[in-house]
Amino acid sequence: MMMSELITPDICVIGAGSGGLTVAAAAAAMGVSVALVEKGRMGGDCLNYGCVPSKALLAAAGHAKAIRAAPDFGVTLADANGVKVDFARVNDHVKSVIGAIAPNDSEERFTALGVKVIRATGRFVDRHTLEAGEFRIRARRFVIATGSSPFVPPIPGINAVPYLTNESVFQLRRRLAHLVIIGGGPIGMEMAQAYCRLGSRVTVIEAAQALGKDDPELAGVILHALRREGVAILERTEVIGVEPRGKRGVSVHVRSDGGETVIKGSDLLVATGREPNIEGLDLDKAGIRHTRKGVAVNAGLRTTNRRVYAIGDVAGSLQFTHVANYHAGLVVKAILFRMGSRPDLSIIPWATFTDPELAHVGMNEDEARKTHGSIRVLRWPFSENDRAQAEKATEGMIKLVTDKKGRLLGVTIAGANAGEMINMWALALSKKMTARDIVGYVAPYPTLAEIGKRAATAYYTPLARKPFVRGLIDFLRKFG
Repeated sequence: MMMSELITPDICVIGAGSGGLTVAAAAAAMGVSVALVEKGRMGGDCLNYGCVPSKALLAAAGHAKAIRAAPDFGVTLADANGVKVDFARVNDHVKSVIGAIAPNDSEERFTALGVKVIRATGRFVDRHTLEAGEFRIRARRFVIATGSSPFVPPIPGINAVPYLTNESVFQLRRRLAHLVIIGGGPIGMEMAQAYCRLGSRVTVIEAAQALGKDDPELAGVILHALRREGVAILERTEVIGVEPRGKRGVSVHVRSDGGETVIKGSDLLVATGREPNIEGLDLDKAGIRHTRKGVAVNAGLRTTNRRVYAIGDVAGSLQFTHVANYHAGLVVKAILFRMGSRPDLSIIPWATFTDPELAHVGMNEDEARKTHGSIRVLRWPFSENDRAQAEKATEGMIKLVTDKKGRLLGVTIAGANAGEMINMWALALSKKMTARDIVGYVAPYPTLAEIGKRAATAYYTPLARKPFVRGLIDFLRKFG
């Protein structure tokens, strides 16, 4: 039996997804020795199966929609033949975007940075040692950044049909006649709109409320838009079984208050959430406590083995790429500089990249009422914005939630470019800004960002009706 080679880097990162790559690159830039263990594709889920390909597909779908909407702007196709979608070329576009970004996450780049990249499955053999391929790694600190995978619920018959997940849907090079999606979260709704715009019939089945983690008022804006485009969204509907239909099709049996029925589709996409990638790590041998939700960590992202940290999806946190990167920065500071800090999830924004987009940061209205009691809710519609009118993007609104003194508690935006607009509000919440701070900044005209300032200005509207304020203004007017 061949003996494993022992290496002793300062840091060993397990998983070359977004969070793991951030830790490895930052540590290597500081001159620290790093081993990076990855059994699959460099770049992880986000680059290969998640954020990047989904946004590339949505971009293609957006162009299809833009062509259909062009006559509204006085622009028509010369031959008036409408939109033709070449699914193979759409898939080529998706792959070209992945290919353009991939060099940033490649083994070659990280090797050039001085990182020891080990393409093998890693597993702990004791509290101090990880085994990966031909190496035994005994590092001063380990960082588990193995991410998550699609969760497939135990639906009767699910293993008898060729279902899709986010790890396989982006390989398709054909038109889907009728795509049935189980799961009405962000992934499900993004894919529903994309395939609908690309010419597929789409049905979404959600056991509870679609986009249920977002503000229901503004989530309703998105759901209304998708239904108007032709997406069938069945809420509070339980999938009770699936079975094959013909050579490739699928029959999905569902139950709701209206009784039981069968939805017949050509393809099935399961988008019911994600589960942490911990299988095969042999965490028990390292003394690392874990559950089906992921690796247990303390407030500083440290596991029950003081040598080991866990970040991103595998740590049971919010499952976003930017959260993994946020965790990575905190862990690098903790390992290299002994600067312990806790993740503050209250300042983490998120976005669903449908059209219109839906973005949020901080508390929603219900959370704010429970926590603070007396609050103010300030709204401003996109239809009152000049740029939105110019671009016929008038659907949606911004919703600000403040305490009684005007401090921002939460912001939700449903509308065009909401995912970009939420950035400023994430900063505002992290700096504990107030409506007065927002009113005091100058937005260039005409931009969608003016919507937020108009909403913040509404905080002061009641003051204009107070007798004291009216009296003060009248008094000062007398002095010219």
